[in-house]
Amino acid sequence: MKLIKIPEDKYYDYKIKAMFDCYKWDPQFCDNNTLSKYVLVLTEKENEEIISLTEKLDKETRLAEEYLNKNIKIAKKLALPRKILEQIPNMQNYDKTQNIRLMRYDFHLSIDNNWVVTEVNSDCPGGFAESSLLPNLARNVINLPQLDFTSFGDKMVEEINKKLNKKGTIMMVHCTCFSDDRQVMQYMGDRLKREGYKIIYGAADHINFKDKKAYCILDNNQISIDLIFRFTPLEWLIQMKPRRWDGYFNTVTKSCNHPISIYAQSKRFPFVWNDLEKAGISMSTWKKLLPETFEVKKFLLKEGYIYKPVYGRVGERISIKEACKGDEYEKILRDVKKHPQQYLLQKDFKSKAIITNDGNKYHICLGSYTIEGKHAGYYARMSLYPRIDSYAEDIPVLIEK
Repeated sequence: MKLIKIPEDKYYDYKIKAMFDCYKWDPQFCDNNTLSKYVLVLTEKENEEIISLTEKLDKETRLAEEYLNKNIKIAKKLALPRKILEQIPNMQNYDKTQNIRLMRYDFHLSIDNNWVVTEVNSDCPGGFAESSLLPNLARNVINLPQLDFTSFGDKMVEEINKKLNKKGTIMMVHCTCFSDDRQVMQYMGDRLKREGYKIIYGAADHINFKDKKAYCILDNNQISIDLIFRFTPLEWLIQMKPRRWDGYFNTVTKSCNHPISIYAQSKRFPFVWNDLEKAGISMSTWKKLLPETFEVKKFLLKEGYIYKPVYGRVGERISIKEACKGDEYEKILRDVKKHPQQYLLQKDFKSKAIITNDGNKYHICLGSYTIEGKHAGYYARMSLYPRIDSYAEDIPVLIEK
C-alpha cells in the first residue's frame, strides 16, 4: 500500500473536475479540504487478500442477520431501538432473493502489518461516486493507465439490472435537506437513468404503503415503485411523522437496503457471536479481524482501550485521545459516564501510518464494498490522526495489475 501524490500543477484541475464531473460537490468540511492530494495504490496481492477477507466477512454477516431475524431473544442483546424491535415480527417475510444487500467493511493496517476491521457499514454506506469516478480521474491525472480499479456504480447497476430487467421505477430515498446525501443519490440515480429506469428523488416520508407495496406520493409522481434505494439511516427513519415508516419493514417492494441491515449496524454485534456459533454459524473471520469488544456496564478508564458509540457514524465520539480536538475527549468521557449503555469498550489497535515520498504520514481507512456477497470496489479515506472522522480526506483507490 502506497500513496502517490497528484502533481501540484494538476491538483486544481483535478479538484474542479472532481466537483463538476464526479459529484464531489462540496470538497470541504468547515475550513478543511476533504479531497486528498494523493492516490492510494494497492498491490495485486493486497487487493486479493482484502477481497477474500471481505467476502468471508460478508458471508458470516448475512448468515448472522438471517438467523437473528428469526430469533428475537438473541437479537435483543443488540439493544436495538424499541421501535425497531417492535418491527422484527413484521420482517419475517424478508426474501433475500428479492432484495439487494449492500455493505461496506472498514479495513485498517496495524503497525504489525495485519488487517484490522473496525466495523461494517451495514445499513447506509456511502461514497458511491468517490469509489466509481474518482479513481479513473486520478489515473488520468497522474498518467498511470496501467493501474486498475473496480467501479462500485457499475457493479450496483449490474445487480439492479438482474432484479428489475432494465425497466421500472426506482425511488432514491435520502435526507433531502443535506446536499452531501443528495450527491450520493444523484450520482447513482443518473447512472441508473442511463440504463432506462425512471428515477424519483425523495425523502423517506414521500413513500406510502398499500397492501405491502410502496407508492410515491409526490406531486406528478404518484406511481408505484419497483425498487426502494434507501440512504436514510433506520435510526433516523423511525423518528418520522406521520408514522408511515413501518411499511419499510414488511414491504414486498424490492429494497436496497432492507431494514434487516440494522442487526450488523449495531456496534454490539460481537455480543451475539457466541449465540450464533452455538447455532452453527461460524464468526471466525470477524473474531480474527475485529479488536476485542466489551459492554460498558460502568464507566472505567482502561489502559489500551477506547470508547465507541453503539450507533456512531463517520468516526464521531470515538475516544482516541490523540485524535480529539479541544475538550472533545473530556466531553466523550462525560457522555460515557452519563449514558454507558450507548457505548462499548474496544481494544485500541495501533494504526500504521503510510509515509509519503514528501515525508507526510497518513492513516488509512479502506472501505471494501460488497453487493450480494461479492466485492464491489473501494471507498477510502485518510487522516493525519488514527481516527477517520469528518475531517478525513477522500482518496481514490487504484490497484497494480
